[in-house]
Amino acid sequence: MESYQESAKVFKALCDPKRLAILEQLRSGEKCACVLQEPMDLTQSGLSYHMKILCDSGLVDSRQEGKWTHYRLSGEGRDKAVELLLTLTTPETEQKGGCLSCDKKTPS
Repeated sequence: MESYQESAKVFKALCDPKRLAILEQLRSGEKCACVLQEPMDLTQSGLSYHMKILCDSGLVDSRQEGKWTHYRLSGEGRDKAVELLLTLTTPETEQKGGCLSCDKKTPS
């Protein structure tokens, strides 16, 4: 599994309502920054801040076209995020009857 620092970037990207709204907008396809900015009522610097976090997480890809940046959802980033969540929330073994560490301790 990736480092905890890298993994946390995915969850940081998903923990903000504005970033969730941006992801929702990108579900219908690639969008120019100017198109994303208007309905979000964000300044250019505000949008840039949120897009940096989304791109750093791997959930969004970007490409430059002239002075504008275009953004789209990343299938690879989505797959990594799903795998990360499954890995972190799936028990390694199904333990029956309690904690293995506690069972190893000798009674006092």
